[in-house]
Amino acid sequence: MKIAVIGTGYVGLVSGTCLAEVGHDVVCVDIDESKVARLKKGDIPIYEPGLPELVHKNYDAGRLRFVTSLHDLHEPQVIFFALPTPPGGDGQADLSFVLGAAKDVAHIIKDYTVVVNKSTVPVGTYRKVQAAIAAETDVPFDVVSNPEFLREGFAVNDFMQPDRIVVGTSSPRARKVIEEVYYPFTSEGVGVPLLVMDESSSEMTKYAANSFLATKISFMNEIANMCELVGANVDNVREGVGSDPRIGNRFLYAGIGYGGSCFPKDVLALHQAAGQYDYDFKILTAVMDVNDRQKKILVQKVVKQFGENLEGKTFALWGLAFKPDTDDIREAPALEIIRELVGRGARVQAFDPEAAENVKRIFPDITYTAHASDALEGADALLIATEWKEFLAADPKLLAQKLKSKMVFDGRNIFEQDAMQAAGLTYFSMGRS
Repeated sequence: MKIAVIGTGYVGLVSGTCLAEVGHDVVCVDIDESKVARLKKGDIPIYEPGLPELVHKNYDAGRLRFVTSLHDLHEPQVIFFALPTPPGGDGQADLSFVLGAAKDVAHIIKDYTVVVNKSTVPVGTYRKVQAAIAAETDVPFDVVSNPEFLREGFAVNDFMQPDRIVVGTSSPRARKVIEEVYYPFTSEGVGVPLLVMDESSSEMTKYAANSFLATKISFMNEIANMCELVGANVDNVREGVGSDPRIGNRFLYAGIGYGGSCFPKDVLALHQAAGQYDYDFKILTAVMDVNDRQKKILVQKVVKQFGENLEGKTFALWGLAFKPDTDDIREAPALEIIRELVGRGARVQAFDPEAAENVKRIFPDITYTAHASDALEGADALLIATEWKEFLAADPKLLAQKLKSKMVFDGRNIFEQDAMQAAGLTYFSMGRS
């Protein structure tokens, strides 16, 4: 099928590339001329494992193209919106990009077209998109909700091997088109469930899923904090709780809070939407409060050992991205850690294999090192904010040799307590006595 994807951000680039991979003719549109020029040269603007290879393969095969104008499209049958919906000043999702694209699309469609909203949007947005297009054209069209469930670091696999595909439409004609788009995933022998529902339910599903996962994270972080107080080990608790099939073992790892482009924004947006209906969504209030507090907890452990005034102290920080296998620093706990340490007068020497350049724009005055071991030079202690695999291979004896205080504050529980203590380190982790 002839498919257009508007927006080449994280969702748009992954979605467009994977749709091309299963045989569709895909054109990705972005008004950022420099980004499009980079993509045409094979330079991928985001870090996502497996994506560069697929982009190059499908671009060379002619199934994937990049343009800067909607007028370069040649009557696509389906147009996907993969546009940003950042929180506005009141916390509600800003729909200006989505609605602006809707008006623009109305001027280029020539025959029946299905407009698919893949952006994360508040319930009822499909009506606004419908109205925006209808105000500009008489050409028949349908608006469909099709939320994405892509995990950064695993996005290609999540698109190519999804748990389910959620589609919101009340139009039999649009449903038939979408079924054709996703046939490579839902055909006999592959069998991915295609869950077709009304548009509002589809839009709510995205917010509900992310908010529930965020709730699991915040709940387990509260359990971890309790474990430290009572002398329990959160690793054992997680194993015992996660083995219950009603609960499952994913998103139960204790840490220093969630971040990224989805959970913080989506939880806040659902909370704000509830407020519009005068509904007090108490659980989401607690989830956000716990997460905000958890991002500061590692520095609180540091302060307990070194005091409130950290002038003259140097801290190594491993990990800047909000999670491994991405360069995304949106709402990353590491940013709060840097802010707290610098605010108390400390020096910070940071290392991240992918995200350092992004953090430099926010904190240009701290030190960034080329290797993890370089960040340890002259440091009083080490803080770990992201569980990159290369950190797991670190030698505790080397840490003990390098760190002046021989202290490690591990916000992701990547080390075994016995090994750290055997190396002569004082080791602080999350939820482990």
